[in-house]
Amino acid sequence: MAQKPTPEFRAEVVRVALTSGLPRKQVAADFGVGFSTLSRWIQRDRRNLRSQQPSPILNARSPNCEKKTAFSRRSATS
Repeated sequence: MAQKPTPEFRAEVVRVALTSGLPRKQVAADFGVGFSTLSRWIQRDRRNLRSQQPSPILNARSPNCEKKTAFSRRSATS
């Protein structure tokens, strides 16, 4: 039975897969892991990042959004 990969190894493989520009199949083969395993690690990594940090999309307000909100408030009070 194969040894369980360490968290450091997983993090390195995910980092290379996301930043190298190489196809994920190639990265998986280079590190000796299956393509589906690499895909699962990437999904877990993204979920962990989302749960640790608030989404910048949900928290950021564009100037256009501010204008619409102000306009809606004025219209509602009129």
